[in-house]
Amino acid sequence: MPDRLKSLAAFLERTLLPSLVRLCKACAAALRRGITAARHLRVRLVLLAMLAALGYGLYRHPPFSTVRPSEVLVRMNTVNGTATAFTSGTVLRLPGIHQLHRYSTRDQVYRPPGSDSATGRAPFQSSEGLSIGVDFTVRWAIDRARVARLSREFPDDLNADLVGPAVQGVVYPVLARHTVREIFSSERAAIQKEIMLQLAPRLEALGLHLRGVDMGQVDLPQEYRAQMAKLLAEELETQKIRYTLQLKEALVKETLLEGEADKVRQQKAAEAAGEQQVIAARAQEETMRHILPFKEKQIEQRRLEAEADKVARIRSAEGSAAARLIEAQGESQSRQRLADAEAYRLELIGKTNAGQMQREGALLAQYPLLIQKTLADKLSDKVQVIIAPTPAAGQFIGSNLIGSGAAAQPTDGRARVEDRP
Repeated sequence: MPDRLKSLAAFLERTLLPSLVRLCKACAAALRRGITAARHLRVRLVLLAMLAALGYGLYRHPPFSTVRPSEVLVRMNTVNGTATAFTSGTVLRLPGIHQLHRYSTRDQVYRPPGSDSATGRAPFQSSEGLSIGVDFTVRWAIDRARVARLSREFPDDLNADLVGPAVQGVVYPVLARHTVREIFSSERAAIQKEIMLQLAPRLEALGLHLRGVDMGQVDLPQEYRAQMAKLLAEELETQKIRYTLQLKEALVKETLLEGEADKVRQQKAAEAAGEQQVIAARAQEETMRHILPFKEKQIEQRRLEAEADKVARIRSAEGSAAARLIEAQGESQSRQRLADAEAYRLELIGKTNAGQMQREGALLAQYPLLIQKTLADKLSDKVQVIIAPTPAAGQFIGSNLIGSGAAAQPTDGRARVEDRP
Protein backbone atom coordinates (compact mmCIF):
# COMPACT_ATOMS: atom_id res chain seq x y z
CA MET A 1 0.00 0.00 0.00
CA PRO A 2 2.73 2.57 0.83
CA ASP A 3 4.50 1.61 -2.38
CA ARG A 4 1.40 2.48 -4.32
CA LEU A 5 1.18 5.87 -2.60
CA LYS A 6 4.79 6.56 -3.34
CA SER A 7 4.33 5.66 -6.97
CA LEU A 8 1.22 7.88 -7.19
CA ALA A 9 3.09 10.76 -5.55
CA ALA A 10 5.97 10.30 -7.97
CA PHE A 11 3.59 10.25 -10.91
CA LEU A 12 1.86 13.41 -9.72
CA GLU A 13 5.23 15.10 -9.15
CA ARG A 14 6.36 14.22 -12.65
CA THR A 15 3.10 15.29 -14.41
CA LEU A 16 1.36 18.03 -12.38
CA LEU A 17 4.18 19.90 -10.66
CA PRO A 18 5.74 21.36 -13.82
CA SER A 19 2.31 22.46 -15.03
CA LEU A 20 1.53 24.15 -11.72
CA VAL A 21 4.89 25.93 -11.76
CA ARG A 22 4.30 27.19 -15.30
CA LEU A 23 0.76 28.28 -14.36
CA CYS A 24 1.99 30.23 -11.33
CA LYS A 25 4.67 31.92 -13.42
CA ALA A 26 2.06 32.87 -16.06
CA CYS A 27 -0.30 34.27 -13.40
CA ALA A 28 2.50 36.34 -11.88
CA ALA A 29 3.43 37.75 -15.31
CA ALA A 30 -0.21 38.56 -16.09
CA LEU A 31 -0.56 40.28 -12.72
CA ARG A 32 2.48 42.42 -13.39
CA ARG A 33 1.18 43.37 -16.84
CA GLY A 34 -2.27 44.23 -15.33
CA ILE A 35 -0.67 46.50 -12.71
CA THR A 36 1.30 48.34 -15.45
CA ALA A 37 -1.81 48.71 -17.64
CA ALA A 38 -3.81 49.97 -14.65
CA ARG A 39 -1.20 52.65 -14.01
CA HIS A 40 -1.37 53.81 -17.67
CA LEU A 41 -5.20 53.69 -17.60
CA ARG A 42 -5.30 55.81 -14.45
CA VAL A 43 -3.16 58.46 -16.12
CA ARG A 44 -5.45 58.44 -19.15
CA LEU A 45 -8.55 58.69 -16.96
CA VAL A 46 -7.05 61.65 -15.09
CA LEU A 47 -6.25 63.41 -18.38
CA LEU A 48 -9.73 62.66 -19.73
CA ALA A 49 -11.34 64.02 -16.54
CA MET A 50 -9.24 67.19 -16.78
CA LEU A 51 -10.26 67.66 -20.43
CA ALA A 52 -13.94 67.09 -19.55
CA ALA A 53 -13.74 69.62 -16.71
CA LEU A 54 -12.05 72.13 -19.05
CA GLY A 55 -14.76 71.58 -21.73
CA TYR A 56 -17.56 71.97 -19.20
CA GLY A 57 -15.99 75.16 -17.91
CA LEU A 58 -15.70 76.53 -21.46
CA TYR A 59 -19.32 75.52 -22.09
CA ARG A 60 -20.59 77.18 -18.92
CA HIS A 61 -18.35 80.23 -19.25
CA PRO A 62 -17.39 80.61 -22.93
CA PRO A 63 -14.48 82.97 -23.64
CA PHE A 64 -16.36 84.56 -26.55
CA SER A 65 -19.18 87.10 -26.55
CA THR A 66 -21.34 88.10 -29.53
CA VAL A 67 -22.38 91.69 -30.13
CA ARG A 68 -26.16 91.75 -30.50
CA PRO A 69 -27.91 94.19 -32.86
CA SER A 70 -28.61 97.72 -31.59
CA GLU A 71 -25.92 97.60 -28.93
CA VAL A 72 -22.22 98.34 -28.44
CA LEU A 73 -19.89 96.03 -26.49
CA VAL A 74 -16.97 97.55 -24.56
CA ARG A 75 -14.08 95.26 -23.55
CA MET A 76 -11.88 96.58 -20.75
CA ASN A 77 -8.42 95.19 -20.09
CA THR A 78 -7.84 95.04 -16.33
CA VAL A 79 -4.07 94.69 -16.83
CA ASN A 80 -3.30 97.88 -18.77
CA GLY A 81 -6.65 99.68 -18.36
CA THR A 82 -7.42 100.01 -22.09
CA ALA A 83 -10.98 99.82 -23.44
CA THR A 84 -12.19 98.87 -26.94
CA ALA A 85 -15.70 99.29 -28.36
CA PHE A 86 -17.23 96.73 -30.72
CA THR A 87 -20.46 97.22 -32.68
CA SER A 88 -20.63 93.80 -34.41
CA GLY A 89 -18.99 90.39 -34.54
CA THR A 90 -17.59 88.11 -31.82
CA VAL A 91 -15.27 89.38 -29.06
CA LEU A 92 -12.66 87.32 -27.21
CA ARG A 93 -12.93 87.51 -23.40
CA LEU A 94 -10.25 86.04 -21.21
CA PRO A 95 -11.37 85.34 -17.63
CA GLY A 96 -9.55 87.50 -15.08
CA ILE A 97 -8.15 89.81 -17.78
CA HIS A 98 -11.11 91.24 -19.70
CA GLN A 99 -14.35 92.79 -18.49
CA LEU A 100 -17.30 93.32 -20.84
CA HIS A 101 -19.97 96.02 -20.65
CA ARG A 102 -22.98 96.14 -22.94
CA TYR A 103 -24.68 99.42 -23.81
CA SER A 104 -27.80 99.80 -25.95
CA THR A 105 -27.56 102.18 -28.89
CA ARG A 106 -31.33 102.72 -29.04
CA ASP A 107 -33.05 105.72 -27.53
CA GLN A 108 -33.54 105.37 -23.78
CA VAL A 109 -36.37 106.98 -21.79
CA TYR A 110 -36.10 108.56 -18.36
CA ARG A 111 -39.04 109.78 -16.28
CA PRO A 112 -38.39 111.50 -12.93
CA PRO A 113 -39.88 109.19 -10.30
CA GLY A 114 -42.53 110.65 -8.02
CA SER A 115 -42.71 113.96 -9.96
CA ASP A 116 -45.79 113.35 -12.10
CA SER A 117 -48.22 114.08 -9.23
CA ALA A 118 -48.62 117.15 -7.02
CA THR A 119 -48.98 114.85 -4.01
CA GLY A 120 -46.02 112.61 -4.94
CA ARG A 121 -42.77 112.22 -3.07
CA ALA A 122 -40.80 114.61 -5.34
CA PRO A 123 -43.14 117.25 -6.83
CA PHE A 124 -41.92 120.36 -8.62
CA GLN A 125 -42.27 123.89 -7.19
CA SER A 126 -43.58 126.95 -9.03
CA SER A 127 -42.63 130.57 -8.43
CA GLU A 128 -45.69 130.93 -6.15
CA GLY A 129 -44.44 128.10 -3.95
CA LEU A 130 -47.13 125.61 -5.05
CA SER A 131 -46.35 121.94 -5.49
CA ILE A 132 -47.16 120.69 -8.98
CA GLY A 133 -46.65 117.44 -10.81
CA VAL A 134 -45.37 117.34 -14.37
CA ASP A 135 -45.05 114.21 -16.49
CA PHE A 136 -41.58 114.71 -18.00
CA THR A 137 -40.14 112.26 -20.52
CA VAL A 138 -36.46 112.62 -21.46
CA ARG A 139 -35.24 110.63 -24.44
CA TRP A 140 -31.48 110.09 -24.68
CA ALA A 141 -28.97 107.82 -26.40
CA ILE A 142 -25.37 106.84 -25.71
CA ASP A 143 -22.51 108.49 -27.65
CA ARG A 144 -20.94 105.69 -29.69
CA ALA A 145 -17.82 107.67 -30.49
CA ARG A 146 -16.90 108.23 -26.82
CA VAL A 147 -18.35 105.12 -25.22
CA ALA A 148 -14.98 103.33 -25.15
CA ARG A 149 -13.23 106.26 -23.46
CA LEU A 150 -15.99 107.03 -20.98
CA SER A 151 -17.06 103.46 -20.19
CA ARG A 152 -14.62 103.34 -17.23
CA GLU A 153 -16.61 106.16 -15.60
CA PHE A 154 -20.06 104.86 -16.49
CA PRO A 155 -22.06 103.42 -13.59
CA ASP A 156 -24.20 100.33 -13.88
CA ASP A 157 -27.51 102.25 -14.04
CA LEU A 158 -27.14 105.24 -16.39
CA ASN A 159 -30.71 106.45 -15.85
CA ALA A 160 -30.48 106.62 -12.07
CA ASP A 161 -26.83 107.71 -11.70
CA LEU A 162 -26.26 110.06 -14.67
CA VAL A 163 -29.48 111.13 -16.39
CA GLY A 164 -31.55 111.54 -13.22
CA PRO A 165 -29.29 114.04 -11.44
CA ALA A 166 -28.76 116.03 -14.65
CA VAL A 167 -32.52 116.26 -15.28
CA GLN A 168 -33.29 117.25 -11.70
CA GLY A 169 -30.52 119.89 -11.76
CA VAL A 170 -32.14 121.54 -14.78
CA VAL A 171 -35.90 120.97 -14.48
CA TYR A 172 -36.36 122.08 -10.86
CA PRO A 173 -34.69 125.53 -11.28
CA VAL A 174 -36.43 126.19 -14.61
CA LEU A 175 -39.91 125.42 -13.26
CA ALA A 176 -39.21 127.46 -10.08
CA ARG A 177 -38.86 130.60 -12.23
CA HIS A 178 -42.33 130.26 -13.76
CA THR A 179 -45.85 130.51 -12.40
CA VAL A 180 -48.37 127.74 -12.42
CA ARG A 181 -50.37 129.41 -15.16
CA GLU A 182 -47.29 129.68 -17.38
CA ILE A 183 -46.37 126.04 -16.74
CA PHE A 184 -49.93 124.84 -17.27
CA SER A 185 -50.76 126.67 -20.49
CA SER A 186 -49.18 129.90 -21.69
CA GLU A 187 -45.41 129.16 -21.57
CA ARG A 188 -45.32 125.40 -21.93
CA ALA A 189 -43.47 125.33 -25.28
CA ALA A 190 -40.95 127.95 -24.11
CA ILE A 191 -40.27 126.03 -20.88
CA GLN A 192 -39.76 122.80 -22.81
CA LYS A 193 -37.30 124.48 -25.19
CA GLU A 194 -35.39 126.09 -22.29
CA ILE A 195 -35.03 122.73 -20.54
CA MET A 196 -33.68 121.14 -23.73
CA LEU A 197 -31.12 123.94 -24.22
CA GLN A 198 -29.80 123.57 -20.66
CA LEU A 199 -29.95 119.77 -20.43
CA ALA A 200 -28.25 118.94 -23.76
CA PRO A 201 -24.75 120.26 -22.77
CA ARG A 202 -24.86 118.43 -19.45
CA LEU A 203 -25.65 115.13 -21.09
CA GLU A 204 -23.04 115.72 -23.78
CA ALA A 205 -20.42 116.17 -21.06
CA LEU A 206 -21.45 112.78 -19.65
CA GLY A 207 -21.16 111.05 -23.04
CA LEU A 208 -24.89 111.01 -23.81
CA HIS A 209 -26.96 112.58 -26.59
CA LEU A 210 -30.26 114.31 -25.78
CA ARG A 211 -32.95 113.24 -28.26
CA GLY A 212 -35.85 115.25 -26.86
CA VAL A 213 -37.85 116.38 -23.87
CA ASP A 214 -41.61 115.87 -23.73
CA MET A 215 -43.69 117.77 -21.22
CA GLY A 216 -46.90 115.88 -20.63
CA GLN A 217 -49.77 116.26 -18.20
CA VAL A 218 -49.50 118.88 -15.43
CA ASP A 219 -51.03 117.87 -12.09
CA LEU A 220 -52.16 120.88 -9.99
CA PRO A 221 -53.25 121.02 -6.33
CA GLN A 222 -56.93 120.37 -5.84
CA GLU A 223 -57.75 123.83 -4.42
CA TYR A 224 -55.78 125.64 -7.10
CA ARG A 225 -57.36 123.49 -9.78
CA ALA A 226 -60.85 124.39 -8.52
CA GLN A 227 -60.02 128.12 -8.44
CA MET A 228 -58.41 127.92 -11.87
CA ALA A 229 -61.42 126.10 -13.26
CA LYS A 230 -63.67 128.82 -11.85
CA LEU A 231 -61.43 131.54 -13.29
CA LEU A 232 -61.31 129.81 -16.63
CA ALA A 233 -65.10 129.52 -16.62
CA GLU A 234 -65.42 133.26 -15.98
CA GLU A 235 -62.90 134.05 -18.70
CA LEU A 236 -64.73 131.77 -21.09
CA GLU A 237 -68.02 133.45 -20.24
CA THR A 238 -66.44 136.89 -20.82
CA GLN A 239 -64.99 135.76 -24.11
CA LYS A 240 -68.35 134.27 -25.05
CA ILE A 241 -70.12 137.59 -24.37
CA ARG A 242 -67.47 139.46 -26.33
CA TYR A 243 -67.74 137.06 -29.23
CA THR A 244 -71.56 137.32 -29.06
CA LEU A 245 -71.40 141.12 -29.32
CA GLN A 246 -68.96 140.91 -32.18
CA LEU A 247 -71.22 138.40 -33.91
CA LYS A 248 -74.27 140.66 -33.53
CA GLU A 249 -72.33 143.65 -34.89
CA ALA A 250 -71.25 141.50 -37.82
CA LEU A 251 -74.87 140.42 -38.37
CA VAL A 252 -76.06 144.07 -38.39
CA LYS A 253 -73.36 145.01 -40.90
CA GLU A 254 -74.24 141.95 -42.95
CA THR A 255 -77.96 142.95 -42.97
CA LEU A 256 -77.13 146.50 -44.12
CA LEU A 257 -74.84 145.25 -46.82
CA GLU A 258 -77.42 142.69 -47.97
CA GLY A 259 -80.12 145.43 -48.16
CA GLU A 260 -77.91 147.67 -50.26
CA ALA A 261 -76.93 144.71 -52.40
CA ASP A 262 -80.62 143.80 -52.96
CA LYS A 263 -81.42 147.41 -53.92
CA VAL A 264 -78.59 147.54 -56.44
CA ARG A 265 -79.51 144.07 -57.65
CA GLN A 266 -83.16 145.08 -58.29
CA GLN A 267 -82.10 148.26 -60.13
CA LYS A 268 -79.71 146.32 -62.29
CA ALA A 269 -82.37 143.65 -62.90
CA ALA A 270 -84.94 146.29 -64.01
CA GLU A 271 -82.46 147.92 -66.35
CA ALA A 272 -81.45 144.56 -67.73
CA ALA A 273 -85.14 143.56 -68.24
CA GLY A 274 -85.88 146.78 -70.17
CA GLU A 275 -82.83 146.37 -72.35
CA GLN A 276 -83.73 142.73 -72.86
CA GLN A 277 -87.27 143.63 -74.05
CA VAL A 278 -85.90 146.24 -76.49
CA ILE A 279 -83.40 143.78 -77.83
CA ALA A 280 -86.10 141.12 -78.12
CA ALA A 281 -88.41 143.49 -80.10
CA ARG A 282 -85.61 144.40 -82.45
CA ALA A 283 -84.68 140.77 -82.88
CA GLN A 284 -88.33 139.83 -83.55
CA GLU A 285 -88.65 142.57 -86.17
CA GLU A 286 -85.46 141.44 -87.87
CA THR A 287 -86.61 137.86 -87.68
CA MET A 288 -90.00 138.59 -89.30
CA ARG A 289 -88.27 140.38 -92.14
CA HIS A 290 -86.34 137.22 -92.88
CA ILE A 291 -89.18 134.80 -92.09
CA LEU A 292 -91.80 136.19 -94.56
CA PRO A 293 -89.82 135.32 -97.74
CA PHE A 294 -89.05 131.95 -96.22
CA LYS A 295 -92.76 131.33 -95.53
CA GLU A 296 -93.63 132.19 -99.17
CA LYS A 297 -90.98 129.78 -100.41
CA GLN A 298 -92.27 127.15 -98.01
CA ILE A 299 -95.90 127.53 -99.33
CA GLU A 300 -94.67 127.19 -102.92
CA GLN A 301 -92.63 124.16 -101.99
CA ARG A 302 -95.60 122.46 -100.31
CA ARG A 303 -97.79 123.11 -103.45
CA LEU A 304 -95.15 121.55 -105.70
CA GLU A 305 -94.77 118.62 -103.31
CA ALA A 306 -98.58 118.04 -103.40
CA GLU A 307 -98.62 117.99 -107.23
CA ALA A 308 -95.65 115.62 -107.29
CA ASP A 309 -97.39 113.40 -104.75
CA LYS A 310 -100.55 113.34 -106.91
CA VAL A 311 -98.65 112.35 -110.05
CA ALA A 312 -96.74 109.68 -108.08
CA ARG A 313 -99.98 108.20 -106.72
CA ILE A 314 -101.56 108.05 -110.22
CA ARG A 315 -98.51 106.30 -111.62
CA SER A 316 -98.41 103.93 -108.65
CA ALA A 317 -102.13 103.01 -109.18
CA GLU A 318 -101.52 102.35 -112.89
CA GLY A 319 -98.53 100.17 -112.07
CA SER A 320 -100.52 98.25 -109.44
CA ALA A 321 -103.36 97.55 -111.89
CA ALA A 322 -100.95 96.28 -114.55
CA ALA A 323 -99.20 94.09 -111.99
CA ARG A 324 -102.48 92.60 -110.82
CA LEU A 325 -103.50 91.81 -114.41
CA ILE A 326 -100.20 90.05 -115.04
CA GLU A 327 -100.53 88.14 -111.74
CA ALA A 328 -104.10 86.98 -112.67
CA GLN A 329 -102.93 85.71 -116.07
CA GLY A 330 -99.99 83.89 -114.51
CA GLU A 331 -102.18 82.31 -111.83
CA SER A 332 -104.71 81.08 -114.48
CA GLN A 333 -101.96 79.46 -116.53
CA SER A 334 -100.49 77.90 -113.42
CA ARG A 335 -103.83 76.37 -112.37
CA GLN A 336 -104.36 74.93 -115.89
CA ARG A 337 -100.94 73.27 -115.80
CA LEU A 338 -101.61 71.88 -112.31
CA ALA A 339 -104.97 70.39 -113.48
CA ASP A 340 -103.29 68.75 -116.51
CA ALA A 341 -100.54 67.31 -114.27
CA GLU A 342 -103.09 65.91 -111.79
CA ALA A 343 -105.14 64.23 -114.60
CA TYR A 344 -101.97 62.67 -116.03
CA ARG A 345 -100.96 61.45 -112.53
CA LEU A 346 -104.41 59.83 -111.93
CA GLU A 347 -104.27 58.13 -115.29
CA LEU A 348 -100.85 56.64 -114.55
CA ILE A 349 -101.97 55.50 -111.11
CA GLY A 350 -105.08 53.76 -112.56
CA LYS A 351 -103.01 51.93 -115.15
CA THR A 352 -100.53 50.86 -112.45
CA ASN A 353 -103.27 49.58 -110.14
CA ALA A 354 -104.96 47.63 -112.96
CA GLY A 355 -101.68 45.91 -113.86
CA GLN A 356 -100.96 45.06 -110.24
CA MET A 357 -104.47 43.59 -109.72
CA GLN A 358 -104.08 41.49 -112.84
CA ARG A 359 -100.77 40.07 -111.60
CA GLU A 360 -102.16 39.39 -108.12
CA GLY A 361 -105.24 37.56 -109.57
CA ALA A 362 -102.98 35.31 -111.64
CA LEU A 363 -100.82 34.61 -108.59
CA LEU A 364 -103.83 33.73 -106.38
CA ALA A 365 -105.29 31.46 -109.07
CA GLN A 366 -102.01 29.56 -109.17
CA TYR A 367 -101.38 29.50 -105.37
CA PRO A 368 -104.71 29.53 -103.44
CA LEU A 369 -102.99 28.98 -100.03
CA LEU A 370 -101.27 32.36 -100.30
CA ILE A 371 -104.33 33.98 -98.75
CA GLN A 372 -104.08 31.80 -95.58
CA LYS A 373 -100.33 32.41 -95.34
CA THR A 374 -100.78 36.14 -95.59
CA LEU A 375 -103.50 35.98 -92.91
CA ALA A 376 -101.24 33.86 -90.67
CA ASP A 377 -98.38 36.35 -91.04
CA LYS A 378 -100.63 39.13 -89.91
CA LEU A 379 -101.76 37.30 -86.73
CA SER A 380 -100.09 37.63 -83.32
CA ASP A 381 -97.01 35.59 -82.31
CA LYS A 382 -99.10 33.86 -79.58
CA VAL A 383 -101.25 32.01 -82.19
CA GLN A 384 -99.83 28.93 -83.94
CA VAL A 385 -100.98 28.46 -87.53
CA ILE A 386 -100.70 25.14 -89.33
CA ILE A 387 -101.42 25.00 -93.05
CA ALA A 388 -102.45 21.60 -94.43
CA PRO A 389 -104.40 20.29 -97.41
CA THR A 390 -108.16 19.85 -97.08
CA PRO A 391 -109.12 16.21 -96.20
CA ALA A 392 -111.41 14.15 -98.37
CA ALA A 393 -115.12 14.13 -97.73
CA GLY A 394 -116.09 12.20 -94.61
CA GLN A 395 -112.53 11.95 -93.18
CA PHE A 396 -111.04 13.33 -89.94
CA ILE A 397 -109.87 16.90 -90.31
CA GLY A 398 -106.44 16.07 -88.92
CA SER A 399 -105.90 12.89 -90.95
CA ASN A 400 -103.53 14.68 -93.26
CA LEU A 401 -101.52 15.99 -90.21
CA ILE A 402 -100.93 12.52 -88.63
CA GLY A 403 -99.83 10.94 -91.90
CA SER A 404 -102.80 8.63 -92.74
CA GLY A 405 -103.24 8.24 -96.42
CA ALA A 406 -101.08 9.49 -99.18
CA ALA A 407 -100.30 13.16 -99.45
CA ALA A 408 -102.62 14.83 -101.87
CA GLN A 409 -102.89 18.25 -103.28
CA PRO A 410 -105.54 20.40 -101.59
CA THR A 411 -108.60 21.11 -103.55
CA ASP A 412 -109.30 24.36 -101.76
CA GLY A 413 -107.02 26.22 -99.45
CA ARG A 414 -107.97 25.84 -95.72
CA ALA A 415 -105.97 26.33 -92.60
CA ARG A 416 -106.24 25.14 -89.02
CA VAL A 417 -105.57 27.64 -86.31
CA GLU A 418 -104.59 26.45 -82.82
CA ASP A 419 -103.83 28.43 -79.76
CA ARG A 420 -100.33 27.97 -78.46
CA PRO A 421 -100.00 26.69 -74.91
